[in-house]
Amino acid sequence: MRYSSSLVVFCVAIASLGQVSSVAAQNPAGTTGEWVVPRTPDGRPDLQGNWSSATLTPLQRPRDQGPVLSWEDVERLEGRAAGYIERVSRPSDPNRPAPPQGGDGSTGGAGNVGGYNGIYMDRGSRVAVVNGEPRSSLITQPADGRVPPLTPAAQAEVAEYRELRSQFGPYDHPEVRPLGERCIVSFGRNIGPPMLPNGAYNNNYTIVQTPDYVLIMAEMVHDARIIRIGSGPRLPPNVRPWMGDSWGHWEGDVLVVETTNINPVHRYRGTSPENMTVIERFSRVDEETVLYQFTVDDPTTYTELWGGEIPMKALNDRLYEYACHEGNYALSNILSGARYQERLEAQNQN
Repeated sequence: MRYSSSLVVFCVAIASLGQVSSVAAQNPAGTTGEWVVPRTPDGRPDLQGNWSSATLTPLQRPRDQGPVLSWEDVERLEGRAAGYIERVSRPSDPNRPAPPQGGDGSTGGAGNVGGYNGIYMDRGSRVAVVNGEPRSSLITQPADGRVPPLTPAAQAEVAEYRELRSQFGPYDHPEVRPLGERCIVSFGRNIGPPMLPNGAYNNNYTIVQTPDYVLIMAEMVHDARIIRIGSGPRLPPNVRPWMGDSWGHWEGDVLVVETTNINPVHRYRGTSPENMTVIERFSRVDEETVLYQFTVDDPTTYTELWGGEIPMKALNDRLYEYACHEGNYALSNILSGARYQERLEAQNQN
């Protein structure tokens, strides 16, 4: 695929990610002291910089809650999170004994033998607040704040996919391992679309923009989406990038991005995104916030539209390369360990 010469300028801008700014952003606010939207030289709202979507607010709303939390609830949740972060970030005891035989019961990345302590995690420490409302979920549509049920066709597709996968063991070959473990796309759905917090760490982004392109780089697995601005030709249905085919346009001061052609292997919540269209809206709402809004439209998979709002807060720090492939010894170790176990089982049978 060929891009215009402006992409060359675009890539040069990426080399100075930590220094992104615009002349317009330096202009003082009006005489009233009100905040003024910073703008790029071509007059568009300046979305550039480093941002984080880490938050305590879950994707889906607990069934016993309304859409907006009380400030007492916010204080309780954030206080509990602060206590947890302090507790799990304490230095590990260098004289602690080995995990007990059979594991210590830890889950996830800890792998039942102890793993990351809290110093490696960054789940977020604040409740998401949008339009002054502390939200109980990131999903705002439908009204219950939850992902809608699957259609019968989607349920059948999921069952068929699981049956196909069941003929393989979890460590038979690399392609049955998760895409994140293979360093192909972000763990969870960080890069999207839609771009969702993963509840663990590295929920950080760098945005760079020119009149013709917007780049969004996720820290997790250093994925990068290049969004073309305009109404050029869409990719044919058989061309399916991992993050789809994204085109953006401006509606006033809001960047609207429509993405189709998402790779069907990049499944979401067990379902194929083959027929999914994602509409994203990026709005610079104050000096410290880009409001990210998304809508998922896939009538073959979901019984209704769904979407939400996520405040991306300014990250006054640098993003460092997540050198996933370069340090990915785990995948080869997992597979070689499985082959070793198979050899032992074969020996025991003889």
